[in-house]
Amino acid sequence: MTTYQQERWSLDDLFPGHESQEFKDAMAALDVSIEAFEKHRPRLDAEITEEDFLRIVSELEEIAILSSRLESFAGLWFTEDTQNQDAQALQARIDQFLVGLQNRTLFFSLWWKKLDQAAADRLMAASGDLKYWLEEMRHYTPHTLSEPEEKVINIKNVTGFNALITLYDSITNRYNFKVEIEGEEKDLTRGELMVYARHHDSDLRAAIYQELYKVYGDDGPILGQIYQTVVRDWANENIDLRNYQNPIAVRNLRNDVPDEAVDVLLEVCEKNAPVFQRFFDLKAKWIKTDQLRRYDIYAPVAQADKTYTFQDSVEMVLDAFQQFDPRIAKLAEKIIAEGHVDSEIRKGKRGGAFCWSVDNKLSPWVLLNYQGTADSVATMAHELGHGIHSLLAQDHSIFTFHSSLPLAENASTFGEMLLIDKLLSQEEDPAVRRDILFKQVDDAYATILRQSFFALFEREAHRMIKEGAIIDDLSEMYLENLKKQFGNAVSVSDEFRWEWVSIPHFYHTPFYVYAYAFGQLLVLSLYQRYQQEGDSFKPGYIKILEAGGSQAPAKILSEAGIDIKSQAFWQGGFDVINGMVKELEDLPVD
Repeated sequence: MTTYQQERWSLDDLFPGHESQEFKDAMAALDVSIEAFEKHRPRLDAEITEEDFLRIVSELEEIAILSSRLESFAGLWFTEDTQNQDAQALQARIDQFLVGLQNRTLFFSLWWKKLDQAAADRLMAASGDLKYWLEEMRHYTPHTLSEPEEKVINIKNVTGFNALITLYDSITNRYNFKVEIEGEEKDLTRGELMVYARHHDSDLRAAIYQELYKVYGDDGPILGQIYQTVVRDWANENIDLRNYQNPIAVRNLRNDVPDEAVDVLLEVCEKNAPVFQRFFDLKAKWIKTDQLRRYDIYAPVAQADKTYTFQDSVEMVLDAFQQFDPRIAKLAEKIIAEGHVDSEIRKGKRGGAFCWSVDNKLSPWVLLNYQGTADSVATMAHELGHGIHSLLAQDHSIFTFHSSLPLAENASTFGEMLLIDKLLSQEEDPAVRRDILFKQVDDAYATILRQSFFALFEREAHRMIKEGAIIDDLSEMYLENLKKQFGNAVSVSDEFRWEWVSIPHFYHTPFYVYAYAFGQLLVLSLYQRYQQEGDSFKPGYIKILEAGGSQAPAKILSEAGIDIKSQAFWQGGFDVINGMVKELEDLPVD
């Protein structure tokens, strides 16, 4: 039997270390490759042959792979310990190095975006798997500036936007949270603290949230200023210089999802808030209180604080994947076997979890902060699902293997649902089973309604900051956002006014969050089909994952019979959730 234990990942498949000869050789080789690539500039015209064009693109692919490996080594090392000064310095140095090289290859994309359509069509017809990447690049033509302007933006981002994000991470990842647990004061990381959000002790749940937002609130004015600057930078570049219609349109184009589809998604989510409000009313009855507090939304409905060893968790996740498709389980096991999972709890380590796909030739790296809870097991399934998606699409180019954000949540959320079915099939304790069923709707809330209202907050925050809103205005608006999503079902105390400064996605990747709602509602629909169709469903689903980012999301999904501009499609996902809530409402309350 294979033994699995919590450990720090190995970055050796990238480089042995930041001072290794291999790392120095890679930087030197990249510089040489860029110098050779620059010599192609005079050859780029409408008459270039298909063979010469594809040879140039092939060189660009190799440059992209090596650049990604250098950037990923620096980024992954930094996330291991955000207080490591060597890692901080390396990340800044690599960012500066790569932006210089990026500016030297910029001429290619600028030429391609301005090439006349007939010549572009001729070259795309011969480009095979690269066709969608080339097509998508031309979508940016109306928002592209001159070469000198693009270079200035790239250079300034290193010491501007990117530096602000590093500062935010360095500030927030050093936070420690002090809470009394069972008579003992404990000093916790954010990941360790939030385990208690699902604890059966209501006073402890309140205490951890109060401590969380006390710490963030103490730095709220500073973190708020960082956010205001990020938003202004986003507007300065994208609205004023690049002429996007609105701030969220920037993300929509990067996701290659029509503005109309995103508007419909958010509208349907907002309209369905009462479905979750019914759920919170039901949960209040189960935990025997008149009304839930915001502290209680993830409260267990029975005292069943079951934990899972890391060994058991990995085995459960792999077994769940195995039952769906043995190839899926093998890909997940490959990521673990290669030492690409960091599951330890360490001070200074980035909180939360992610999957980082470097390129189409390496297994991705997965960061976890494993706590032994059912939630931790689900997170493992989620992030390994991302990794599986990446590996299934490895036959594509580095430019087309990674799916757009909305589809990127597909395999991860589907993997979680496979795990839930596995847990329910082997769990005999009624209290634990009930907890799992409630947790399914808890997670649907966290992934769909919470994230869509985050996106609604962002949309309003960007508008307000443009009009001169101060930090207190944003905090008041955030409280109103919470009250609208919870209605009369949940009371919200004042410290939650600082929740918005604690959401890294608002800083790192503006408007990223709607991708979670998109992915979850999509997966609910797909999973329902899987339960109805069984094995016949699997080939079509695997095909969606294997497509990676080689086609537009709307095209990939239309081939599966899904129209992302349809209100009825998104409502179908909520109909599944409504069915879950109805099933829980029919259970007798203990």
